[in-house]
Amino acid sequence: MKKKNMIILACLLAAATVCMVGANLIQTAGGKIKITEGVIDTGKGMMTYKLYTPVTATKEDPAPGVLLLHGYQNDHETNDAYAIELARRGAVVMCLDEYGHGSTGIGLKARGYVNRVVKVNYGNESREKGTFKDIGGSVRYRVLMNFSNLSFFNDMYTKDDKGNEITDSSCGGIAAYGVLATMENVDKTKLALSGHSMGTWSSWSVAAFYSGYGEYKPKAIVLQCGELFRNSVYDPSITFNNVLLLQAKYDEFSYFRDYELNVTDELLKAPLRYEFLGTDPENAKWNTTYGDFADGTARRIELLHTNHRLTTHNHAGLKTAIEWLGSSIGLKQDISSTDQIFGYKEILVLISMLLVLSCMFPLFNLLKETKFFGKVLNELPEKETMPGKKGLIRGVLITILISGLTFPFMTQLGHALLPLPEGIFRMTVGNGFLGWYLLLIIVMVITTMISLKKAKKRGEPMGGLDIGLAGDNDGKLIDFKLLLRSLVLALILTGTVYIVNYAYTKIFDLDLRYIWPFFRVFTLERFLQFLVYIPFFSLFYILNNSKIMGGMRVKSTYEPGIRGFLKNWLFNFLVMVGGVLLITLVEYIPFFAGIGPGADVLFGSTFGGPFMSILILFLPQVMFFSIPCTYFYRKTGNVYTGAFTVAILACWIVTGGSAIL
Repeated sequence: MKKKNMIILACLLAAATVCMVGANLIQTAGGKIKITEGVIDTGKGMMTYKLYTPVTATKEDPAPGVLLLHGYQNDHETNDAYAIELARRGAVVMCLDEYGHGSTGIGLKARGYVNRVVKVNYGNESREKGTFKDIGGSVRYRVLMNFSNLSFFNDMYTKDDKGNEITDSSCGGIAAYGVLATMENVDKTKLALSGHSMGTWSSWSVAAFYSGYGEYKPKAIVLQCGELFRNSVYDPSITFNNVLLLQAKYDEFSYFRDYELNVTDELLKAPLRYEFLGTDPENAKWNTTYGDFADGTARRIELLHTNHRLTTHNHAGLKTAIEWLGSSIGLKQDISSTDQIFGYKEILVLISMLLVLSCMFPLFNLLKETKFFGKVLNELPEKETMPGKKGLIRGVLITILISGLTFPFMTQLGHALLPLPEGIFRMTVGNGFLGWYLLLIIVMVITTMISLKKAKKRGEPMGGLDIGLAGDNDGKLIDFKLLLRSLVLALILTGTVYIVNYAYTKIFDLDLRYIWPFFRVFTLERFLQFLVYIPFFSLFYILNNSKIMGGMRVKSTYEPGIRGFLKNWLFNFLVMVGGVLLITLVEYIPFFAGIGPGADVLFGSTFGGPFMSILILFLPQVMFFSIPCTYFYRKTGNVYTGAFTVAILACWIVTGGSAIL
């Protein structure tokens, strides 16, 4: 058995490495693109970037240059689709880790903020109508509420009477563009920008700053889900060359659809849109180019049938962007705009990530044979202590409804308004999940205590074994020795994943992910944040697994073999993911039906946006998390190993590369 698990472990690692080799060949276009990483010292701190340099770009034959700016909660690697395809066509491409993201050491707070908010597109606001008003609250709340506020706007927007100011809405893009523009193998007369979501505001800001820099001025801007604003909000001497807007039809963020519930043809009839295109409402159309590339007046809005997050890797949008940059900065068109290879890289890295995570199972089977870790293995509770059918159904429904219906409210509350010490709890989306987890922790503690009291009254007292918190029925509710051994075991399992990921990052300039940041190598700052959040994540998953794995045991829990595991896993998965799936359906069914995003329609636009769009990432994560939770519970008879393992992985995802204040 030991030999078998060692062979399985070796095969998984070998296969994962082969996938990474293939992914690296794709991102380098078979050696035609050189991948390097660099650091920019801004005076405020260090910014990191990834550079894609075609071997054809030399001092003697400089190439066009493109700066790519990612969105909120992303990092430089999220730009890989554009980077790979543009570099294949001859451009030197810089992908920046913006303020508060990736490995950049400057927090998001450096962007600046003011004590006011505009609740419509800038230039359409009104104090009388309440769409331009003063705000207070935590620093992170004011920073997040000022994402649309750009540092080149008029003082009435960018400064307040408290001395606050929007200082750099480019999130470091201005400094990065300056570095790119002065590289000796880059043609400074053929520079362009592209950003997604938060990165579109950064792109506007970079272009505005360099508007008066002559030949350094960007010759094109590609906005992936960008917000428009009226010309009256900034100095008329600022001009923008050749702007392409990629519009996601199902964008979860209201400001990227002009605060309308749906993206329809009527959107083009609004002054904001047809003025941008330089035409009148009768002639404004999707997927049509207006103006002239030669004088910088070219404008286009491309309608993409996708959602906000998937726009970064949308083939149709990338095709249009390639052609746009071909017309504006001379990007080579010898490779068809439909010939795109980035997707193969994404699939290979995804497979590699799943293979490396799967290494935890044979490694566990090897470790459990040792004397120390063998003590985490216990028998499952007696079948007679399983809940009855009615109680089980009631428990499942309550679990799903509470987790699902509280998600949009508690995540948004934690995101901006939960009174947390901001010098300690610095992860913005991390605070959103923390707010939700804290409520669910309180609910689970209360319901567990009620169940224990009811069982005691019936003369059938529940022990820690029954709910997966102890290894036997000696009267203990929590077995702390078992807990600590399980924690060490989980640290070894997840630590192995970290070491492999670290090696891949150093060797291939790739980490374990699928499009968006999942498992990044920690900076010291982010590792310290991991230590801040991990106790809360651990407590949540211990209680959650106790409630589902232990308290909601079903017949399949005791069925041996693969079939028994799959049946048991499916039940556990549906309960764990049920609430998230419920709110996902609430969000997207009305959206696809043409009514509008469910959160916006039912609760208001305040509860739409980041945590609704993050559902497409969170659902598959929970799906995977339910696998080790089920596997380790069945093997050990307690919830600790599974709970600590997924808590570490979940906390790693949240603190590893996403926004930090």
